[in-house]
Amino acid sequence: MMRTITIDPVTRIEGHAKITLHLDDEGQLADARFHVVEYRGFETFCEGRPFTEMAGITARICGICPVSHLLAAAKTGDKLLAVQPPPAARKLRRLLNLAQICQSHALSFFHLSSPDFLLGWESDPDRRNVFGLMAADPDLARAGIRLRQFGQQVLELLGGRKIHSAWAVPGGVRSALSPEARDWILANLPEAKQTVRLALDLLNRLLDGPLEREQRSFGDFPSLFMALVADDGGWECIEGRLRFIDSDGTVVADGVREEDYAAVVGEAVESWSYLKFPYYRPLGYPQGLYRVGPLARLNVCERIGTPWADRELEAFRSRNGTAASGGRIVTSSFAYHQARLVEIVACLEGMEQLVADDSLLSGRIRARAQLNANEAIGVSEAPRGTLFHHYRVDDNGLITAVNLIIATGQNNLAMNRTVAQIAREFIPQPVPADATIPEALLNRVEAGIRCYDPCLSCSTHAAGQMPLHLQVLDHRGTVLAERAR
Repeated sequence: MMRTITIDPVTRIEGHAKITLHLDDEGQLADARFHVVEYRGFETFCEGRPFTEMAGITARICGICPVSHLLAAAKTGDKLLAVQPPPAARKLRRLLNLAQICQSHALSFFHLSSPDFLLGWESDPDRRNVFGLMAADPDLARAGIRLRQFGQQVLELLGGRKIHSAWAVPGGVRSALSPEARDWILANLPEAKQTVRLALDLLNRLLDGPLEREQRSFGDFPSLFMALVADDGGWECIEGRLRFIDSDGTVVADGVREEDYAAVVGEAVESWSYLKFPYYRPLGYPQGLYRVGPLARLNVCERIGTPWADRELEAFRSRNGTAASGGRIVTSSFAYHQARLVEIVACLEGMEQLVADDSLLSGRIRARAQLNANEAIGVSEAPRGTLFHHYRVDDNGLITAVNLIIATGQNNLAMNRTVAQIAREFIPQPVPADATIPEALLNRVEAGIRCYDPCLSCSTHAAGQMPLHLQVLDHRGTVLAERAR
């Protein structure tokens, strides 16, 4: 008799979801599903709006990564105007994106994930959070909070507010960087660097000891990886072209223009989730599973291009790279955590280089034009991965169709596979009919999802908090065991 285990809701992620584990008639795990259960439909209610408003509208999709939508929408608007933003505007957009990635990664590591590592998988769930971390290690917690604060302050210096700024616009940005803002960034970079050094040293010690089992069982499987790369193959966060690489290190698609994304990215749906299932089109669904985000960006790029970040990239690959790829590719999704810290280093060094450039203070920051195209696609790298905005407009510039492909959706197939792998590792099988779900298992299944730092509010436009609901179902769909919090 097939049975199902359900976790509902999943906690410490942005959005609302549940997990079901499906058992076959012998009590063995047959399938695992990550359900996203709410829907907001941003694409539809954008229809009829002027394309010039899209940056401001889509930045409000999510309070965690509004900058990512702002930049993708502004880039799409550039193409509808058929203009190239001035050099200072392109650099300012890059600075904004680096600050966004820095603050989001700090949130994921210090606030959402590190309580598992530092307080223990079996610790009291009422304490296993950032407040418990503050009680156990106040200096580390304070440093993490200040690192995120640094990134958010840079966002405010540029856009006038920490979230939901409409600062980037089609053709450029609304205002230049002031000398005072540049000086503040330079003055506060050393503390930010010190904090990420502290976090890297801490995580490396944990990876050498208590987290070994999680490294090999949290989503460690072959797959494709996709990200933007610069023309020279370097790490890129806002421009460049798309590249796919497989787990052996073979580049399977390269130099893909934004306009050609539909040739490589297909979109599937399932009846049990509002989250889409993008896949690599040439391999079909679901064989075309691929991953995006910090792990994918580090796998896809050939270098980062700044001294400390390149040393950390080499150490990351040396520690985690698979033998099949000659150490070049990292396949464990648990390595997303370390990849985020490496990317914070890349962001801080990139910001330091940018603000040292006096051209960043130029007042030439916006190109203006009338509508010159009826369809455009803009792509940028959000903290969680590659973000696509695809608009069609009429001759008056009013939106007639929108397609958004969000990073979390692109990791959907990988998240489902990760949950199944964790369940097989940590649930003794066969599972008896009267089984209860231990807290440590519940937390590890959630933590498998948190590796991807999903943003469900963004990807499905869901509203509400993110609790956890786990169910075990038989083959008829009957709930045999259930736990929620």
